[in-house]
Amino acid sequence: MSEIAEIIDTLEGRLKKLLQKTDALEQTSKALQQELNKAATVIQNQSKEIEALKSQYDTLKITSSLLGSDENKRETKLKINSLIREIDYCIAQLAD
Repeated sequence: MSEIAEIIDTLEGRLKKLLQKTDALEQTSKALQQELNKAATVIQNQSKEIEALKSQYDTLKITSSLLGSDENKRETKLKINSLIREIDYCIAQLAD
């Protein structure tokens, strides 16, 4: 019977260690999940900031062209023509 008791004790010890390792892994998993969520939020915020900066850059390019810069004149002309077409379309819609 003592052999069985030793085996049971050994088994209980191993189970306790296994449960401790499982708990530690669960805690690590939760911490990593929280870190991942924070990183995803940061990435989302940075993406929004990048889009805003791109928009500002485009606006600055157009403004620079309108102020006499030779760079980006073609893009500025195309943008102006696009705006004129939109205005003409709106006027046509109002006339109907």
